[in-house]
Amino acid sequence: MIELYRGSVNTWECDEMGHMNVRFYVAKQMEGLAILAHSLDLRQAFRPGNTSTLLPYDQHIRFMKEVHPGRPIYMEGGILDVTDDAVLVYQELKHAVSGETAASFRTWVRHVESKTGKPFGWKQSTLAAFERLRVEQPAHTAPRSIDQNKAPLPDTETRIEHAEALGIPVIGRGAVRMTHCDSHGRMMPENFIGRVSDSVPNLLAAWRDEVAAASAASGEEVRSGAAVLEYRLRYRSWPRVGDVIEVRTGLGTVQPKVHSLVHWMLNPDTGEAYCTSEAVAVTFDLNTRKVIEANPEHMAMLEKRVPKGLSL
Repeated sequence: MIELYRGSVNTWECDEMGHMNVRFYVAKQMEGLAILAHSLDLRQAFRPGNTSTLLPYDQHIRFMKEVHPGRPIYMEGGILDVTDDAVLVYQELKHAVSGETAASFRTWVRHVESKTGKPFGWKQSTLAAFERLRVEQPAHTAPRSIDQNKAPLPDTETRIEHAEALGIPVIGRGAVRMTHCDSHGRMMPENFIGRVSDSVPNLLAAWRDEVAAASAASGEEVRSGAAVLEYRLRYRSWPRVGDVIEVRTGLGTVQPKVHSLVHWMLNPDTGEAYCTSEAVAVTFDLNTRKVIEANPEHMAMLEKRVPKGLSL
């Protein structure tokens, strides 16, 4: 694997849980992709005015070890698979001191015309570079809790009316600003996952208060938070400056230690989905930084608040 990034974590990249927020993992992943493009003889891919660029359309992320403010990190990566107009890129973010894996990314990236998004074939020099940069994903970072072989829902089934019919609540709403967009005018991938991250407290804050009250009543007082372990995102269309966004979220799976939330980011003007995603999360003790096994009573409270029915 080749090195694709080296830096450290700023305090403003961390959230209320005290660790780097998911949006900045993806921001660094995309920075690493831009660096990889130079090794693929695609140096112009992310520059304004270039005729072609690289767009992710299917991404899996495993968050494996927290990253705290001030800690040095680096990224390595390479190529897992190639098609006529797409490539599966592997990137691994690591702690620079210990060498431990902080996160891994498997991202299908399509080569497209910058203006239209139409798939664009690879040139010979890039195909040759793919072969030089072939890698195998380490077993310890492989997908774990989200089925990678499950076929995605067609765009006709990820529309706003389907979410409304299931009673899926709106947990986030906003508009795309110029600072949210890349050099080709599309909203940057980190702002998809970041918008969802900003929206989730509207869904879970009341539940966490309910859980805290129930715990206190039983004599258990734990300062708890949440952490995402795994994420799958399917980028379906790309909002631009001035477009509006609506986030709707439903409950996915519920297991003894983990649960998942399925997020649909939608265009309320057209009803289409910009992105569908699933996040596998745990509750953890903010003092010990250890996972708290789910209390069946608490999870029943969550199921009462969050409808099921959404899928990727």
